[in-house]
Amino acid sequence: MDERINPVVQRTFLGLAVAGAATLMLAALGLAGEPQNPAQPTDAAGIFKSRCATCHGLDGVGTALGKRIQIKDLRSAEVQQQPDSALAQVIREGKSNMPSFERSLDSAQIAGLVDFVRRLNEKTPVAKAASTSVAGTARVKRDPAQEQYDWPVYGGASENNHYSALAQINRSNVKQLAVAWSFDSQEEGGLQTSPIVAEGVLYGITPLQKIFALDATTGKLFWKFDSGIPGTQPDRGLAYWADGKDKRILVGVMNFVYALDAVTGRPISSFGKQGRIDLRENLGRETATAQSVYLTSPGIVYKDLLIVGGRNPETPPAPPGNVRAFDVRTGKLRWSFHTIPHPGEFGYETWPQDAWRTGGAANNWAGMALDPKRGIVYVPTGSAVFDFYGADRIGDDLFADCLIALNAQTGKRIWHFQGVRHDIWDRDFPSAPVLLTVRRDGKGIDAVAQTTKQGFVYVFDRTNGTPLFPIEYHKYPASTVPGEVAASEQPLPTLPAPFARQLLTEDLLTNRTPEIHQWALEKFRKFRSEGQFVPFSVGKDTVVFPGFDGGAEWGGPAVDPETGIIYVNANDVAWTGALTPNTGENSAQGIYLSQCGVCHGEKMMGSPPAIPSLVGVGDRLAPPQIAATIKSGKGRMPGFPNLSDGQMFALVMYLMSGESKELSSGGPPSVAMKYRFTGYHKFLDPEGYPAVLPPWGTLNAINLNTGEYAWKIPLGEYPDLASKGENNTGTENYGGPIVTAGGLVFIGATNFDKKFRAFDKSTGELLWETTLPFSGNATPVTYEVNGRQFVVIAAGGGKDPKSASGGAYVAFALTK
Repeated sequence: MDERINPVVQRTFLGLAVAGAATLMLAALGLAGEPQNPAQPTDAAGIFKSRCATCHGLDGVGTALGKRIQIKDLRSAEVQQQPDSALAQVIREGKSNMPSFERSLDSAQIAGLVDFVRRLNEKTPVAKAASTSVAGTARVKRDPAQEQYDWPVYGGASENNHYSALAQINRSNVKQLAVAWSFDSQEEGGLQTSPIVAEGVLYGITPLQKIFALDATTGKLFWKFDSGIPGTQPDRGLAYWADGKDKRILVGVMNFVYALDAVTGRPISSFGKQGRIDLRENLGRETATAQSVYLTSPGIVYKDLLIVGGRNPETPPAPPGNVRAFDVRTGKLRWSFHTIPHPGEFGYETWPQDAWRTGGAANNWAGMALDPKRGIVYVPTGSAVFDFYGADRIGDDLFADCLIALNAQTGKRIWHFQGVRHDIWDRDFPSAPVLLTVRRDGKGIDAVAQTTKQGFVYVFDRTNGTPLFPIEYHKYPASTVPGEVAASEQPLPTLPAPFARQLLTEDLLTNRTPEIHQWALEKFRKFRSEGQFVPFSVGKDTVVFPGFDGGAEWGGPAVDPETGIIYVNANDVAWTGALTPNTGENSAQGIYLSQCGVCHGEKMMGSPPAIPSLVGVGDRLAPPQIAATIKSGKGRMPGFPNLSDGQMFALVMYLMSGESKELSSGGPPSVAMKYRFTGYHKFLDPEGYPAVLPPWGTLNAINLNTGEYAWKIPLGEYPDLASKGENNTGTENYGGPIVTAGGLVFIGATNFDKKFRAFDKSTGELLWETTLPFSGNATPVTYEVNGRQFVVIAAGGGKDPKSASGGAYVAFALTK
């Protein structure tokens, strides 16, 4: 039997995958399984659209995916001649590649769905989904006699300090905060967006990356822009630019950057191609459509330039992480800084010769900060691919893992600092830096502070890169993996002390119960735990503490310019990882291990809840759903558009059946390193809680004038543990704080308790808290319109498998 994959079947399969992607994202199904969302439609037509049309189409026509997979035409005699009870049984229990809906649909809904399928035969096919764009004009009447205070930039200001001079809401009255308005996007999937506010209009993003404008005083929708591209990646913010009456929203939707008229929401046709530019282009890698670059953090505006980075894959092949500036009026590329240097450029010698042709990432995914007066943009970068084995990139690998100061007008390097040499631990700089002025010997020094996944804060003179606290270089062990050459030294700041624990030892293991402690002890004794910068080995897990998600994360810190205190929230849990030889075979399993196994592991177990298990994914999702997710990515998972039709088809079949076929044609073999990562493994106890002692998440206040801590507290709790008296454990948290002149630090971020809190910025005392509809994994904003101060946070959840996800924005203000 010829087991090669039929190219016609491949094209049919991939065509359905792409066509089904929009419906798939409307259903917001993830690889973790079917969501439990109270906003799911209950009428038969809505249920069919959200649950069935992904595979069968809006008209029920279905399709054939070769000999092994048939998606039936629901209007056919074969289906229509079956009794109601048989159709109901298939819906309830599933069949072949169709998942079961028994858990999510009750008997009445199933009966209604059967009746809807019956009536498909009587209908004229309707195969197009309507755009959800809403037309309108975004203008808010503002009284010139009253106070107005916008939040027009991601992070509050170009300096990214997350600071507001507003004090109407303060220590004395914060307990009187109440919901002023809320806006529900009616979408699932979670939100990491920090909105912006300009001229009394709030601009935000939905989970599916539709862009909208609201009256910032009432939450009334002015307009909504639907690009028609279902967003599957995080989209953390927007940029605003204005020149007289020309006012623009510059925002990423997957790999595109759109320029929208801020008043009407319509694309500005003179920008790029019909209002957008494609970030996959102008990278020196062809074809552009095979590249994966997403704008997950907003660009930053300097004069008439939009400066952007992007999210790149973490496995090869990956495009380079060039930092680029585009003309805000035309979309034309104005300059590009090569983070993997070309011949003759500074840092070229820190890579193998011609690495710029094939090397990838070293990208800015976390955002930037800008000194507008000096015209300097501060750019943090992440690791180069492959994250955990660097035999093909021997050397320090500038400008990966760097804080780079660039001339914002030209893109020329002014200075840089490399936080990790030859990174083989995925220790990206995780957030944009903050700019502030610190006091030394009675004098002010303009500084830039950068937090890290390891739990460090680096502080530099922002004009020349001189460290304002000493940095020492320590020696670390060599790698034992053939071909790898780890850097012999790595930098550590002497002050401030790390805000996360640095070495996991037996006395830091969980003691929630004697049995769980013993379990953790036995596990731990099989690990290698020696602190920071220990190279991974083959066959034995190495502890990464704090874990791959920090320490600090993408929400970033806040800084109070009045005091020089930085406020940073942190995760403080352990992960483990190891390397194993890679087969390198051109097969479905080989593709899985090189592209997917890095996160989901060799046995597809993942590391729930952060990284879902793929075991039994074919029972939960249909082939087009799986293919669409692989192609476009979802959440923290990047897309893999580089896979050929044959590779995609084979990979989906492997995920569904475990059967691996050798690929004889259909494109080049996927790039495979000699060693691969065995997967991200969070060190959790059998009940799903971190297997280390609390606190598992903290909020820290550090005086950057002195390097000393003002205070440190646990942040977040698990409701189940809190009900048993185990509170103040802290939890993992994503999304940053803001600080105000009213003496307050506002923060959501916590994954499990859905709380939004206000702390006294001087003492860390909890002054106010409320429960959000979903976890607020985003950085809040504050602003004032017509004399009334508001605080807004996006609440979408999505990181707690026990809770629903959504997409709401909630505004708070003092009761009138």
